[in-house]
Amino acid sequence: MASDTSQPKMKHELSLLDGTMLVAGSMIGSGIFIVSADITRNVGSAGWLIAVWLITGFMTLTAALSYGELSAMFPKAGGQYIYLKESYNKLIAFLYGWSFFAVIQTGTIAAVGVAFSKFTAYLIPAVSEDNILFQQGFVKISAAQLVSIVLIFLLTFINTKGVKGGKLIQTTFTMTKLLSLFGLIIFGFLALKPEIWSANWTNAWDMHKLDIGAAASKPGDYGPYAINAALGAIAIAMVGSIFSSDAWNNVTFIAGEMKNPKRDVALSLFFGTLIVTLIYVAANVVYTGVLSLHDIATADKDRVAVAASDVIFGSKGTIVIAVMIMISTFGCNNGLILAGSRVYYSMAKDGLFFKKTGELNKNGVPEFGLWIQAVVASILCLSGRYGDLLDMISFVVVLFYVLTIIGIYRLRAKMPNAERPYKAFGYPVLPAIYILMGLAFCTLLIIYKPEFTWPGLIIVLIGIPIYYITKATSKQEPDAAV
Repeated sequence: MASDTSQPKMKHELSLLDGTMLVAGSMIGSGIFIVSADITRNVGSAGWLIAVWLITGFMTLTAALSYGELSAMFPKAGGQYIYLKESYNKLIAFLYGWSFFAVIQTGTIAAVGVAFSKFTAYLIPAVSEDNILFQQGFVKISAAQLVSIVLIFLLTFINTKGVKGGKLIQTTFTMTKLLSLFGLIIFGFLALKPEIWSANWTNAWDMHKLDIGAAASKPGDYGPYAINAALGAIAIAMVGSIFSSDAWNNVTFIAGEMKNPKRDVALSLFFGTLIVTLIYVAANVVYTGVLSLHDIATADKDRVAVAASDVIFGSKGTIVIAVMIMISTFGCNNGLILAGSRVYYSMAKDGLFFKKTGELNKNGVPEFGLWIQAVVASILCLSGRYGDLLDMISFVVVLFYVLTIIGIYRLRAKMPNAERPYKAFGYPVLPAIYILMGLAFCTLLIIYKPEFTWPGLIIVLIGIPIYYITKATSKQEPDAAV
């Protein structure tokens, strides 16, 4: 009997440029325009503000360069899920996929959607989070939450029509926001105020909590010998920068739709993360050149970029920057939505997720996975707690990054003769440094922000019984031991 050739297949339509734009576009959402306020409140100085972004940038680049080896070895849809399955077993891979579905990808989509609403409200106050449309007991729904949900469903619908439409939106919107950010940085340096720069960079390495109730900060809150407290402050501050730099691995999920995945996924990871890291550091240098630390820390609703643009461009400039950030968050969520469903697709192919998510529609995309992702992200939008989502996501995502990079060492021992078109840059030293930094970050968050990190860990562990129930139901064969 002839094989059935009518089944839809994934289309290899994504180039190196598309991959790079997906990396950069998924990373640049709302964080760079918002989270510097919270970072400044925690570290209290210009030097440590920039240091937090540099540390995060180093970690992101190191992880991306390490993932290059894995992406070249396993150029398949599903990315990190596949890497964990090959490095460990299906249980570890499922825990990632489950966490990805429950909080990592859906939570990031929700958080970026909430941020889109925040900046839309700057132009249209009626859609503000302060405009409560429904309240019954502890349930409270604002106009901003509804805007977030509408955005998620609109982009999901567009992506069900095929990867071509999604990549067009991604490349166009990412190019637009990159050019806009370059413009903000260039004009920001031209508008730099020497007196503000001097004030911010005097005692630039004096770490302390910022007293936002006063015109100046109160130094020494951590104390000269309070090393643990200082490390805790850096970890807490990095929650925002880690979130802002996350989603760089999304290009690995759509490897099955790249034209030349063995080469282009690794290059996309490198170019995308490098571009974004340089932009993030430069943007924060601009912030410290036009705004006092107090103004950065107390920006209205944490909209630091809007406050900076008011100084750089005048009152009309704030409107321009708000529109730019709306474009940024719109493009970011498109990339997250496009890539996310490919993980559920790979899980379903292993019998570990809803069977329907393993099916492609006539446009060659996993439509059911896209829609259930939209539903969960919308539910998380209703939580309305942007900061809480950041804490939970940052902890869980770094935990799995660490596991994946440890997997490189495991695979070198397990598959020494496997083809490796790319090898992890700086192996074994740089990947080991990332592992140590990632574990330190997660440990410090457990100590200093347990109210949000423990729930994230519990969500991961809930996946264990779900895995065995799913496995028993689908009658999968036993895994190899870890």
